[in-house]
This record gives sequence, C-alpha cells and structure tokens, in this order.
Amino acid sequence: MAAHELGTDHGLPPAESSVERVDTRYLEGLIGYNARRAALAVIEVFLTRMAPYGLRPVDFSILSLITHNPGITARQLCATLGVLPPNMVGMVNRFEARGLVERRPHPSDRRAQGLHLTPAGQALMKEAEHTAEQLEKDVAHKLTPDQQQTLMDLLQKIYV
Repeated sequence: MAAHELGTDHGLPPAESSVERVDTRYLEGLIGYNARRAALAVIEVFLTRMAPYGLRPVDFSILSLITHNPGITARQLCATLGVLPPNMVGMVNRFEARGLVERRPHPSDRRAQGLHLTPAGQALMKEAEHTAEQLEKDVAHKLTPDQQQTLMDLLQKIYV
C-alpha cells in the first residue's frame, strides 16, 4: 500500500528529495520575519553585554524609563512598554531588592508611588546605557547614520 493510501505522507514531497540551498525569498518579503531576525541578532549581543549588569531587555527598558523620567509610576511603565501590571510589580520588587529603585509618594496621586533610581541604580544605568550605546554602534555598523535613522523611523511607524 502506498504512503498516501495509509494517510502518512501529509502532502510532503518524497523522502528522497533534498534541499541544497534553502529558499527564504518568501519569508524575506515579510516585515515580521525581517524585524524578528534583526531583533534576534541585536538581542543576542545585548544579552551577552548586559549580563554583567544582570539586565534583560525588559529590565533595561524599565530602568532606562525610570532614569529619564524620575517619579514615573508603575502604571505609566506598563502602558509605555506593554507589560502586564502583575509582571511589573514583580520586576519593580526585584529592582528594589537589588537596591536599584525606590518608591516615593506621588506628589499628586495619593494612591500611586513614583519610582526613582537609588544612587546604586544611577551608577548601574550610567554604565549600562553606555554599554547599550556601544552595542548599537556595533550591531548597526553596516548602516550609515541616515540609514539607521530611516530604519528607526520606519519601525516606529509600525508600532506607534
């Protein structure tokens, strides 16, 4: 009995065929595929370089927003980064336990607390942001400054 009669071929080509060169043209025509491949390349370098600071991409993003927006609330962080509130609480608690972030009463909302970097958090972020700037230069070295700006502008048009 043939494989297709047994229902085991699943519409696949015969096993004796082989691929010498993988055809990725279809995938390379998709924005999502290209964005994901670029992100993976950058994230791989990011993880290596941020390991000494104990920062993952989301950690760096949160601490950077606190760095540049002292007093930002957890709710504002969630809205800006698309992080669920329960996840944010856990991350902020970890930053607090590491001595990087402190909560202070919000000046206009008694129910909210503003987030601020501690001196240790400020020192860590000064180094981490310097590392991130160098990382950006290294991963984008094949692009001119104008191309880099165009790429960022185009990517932001998708998610902003």
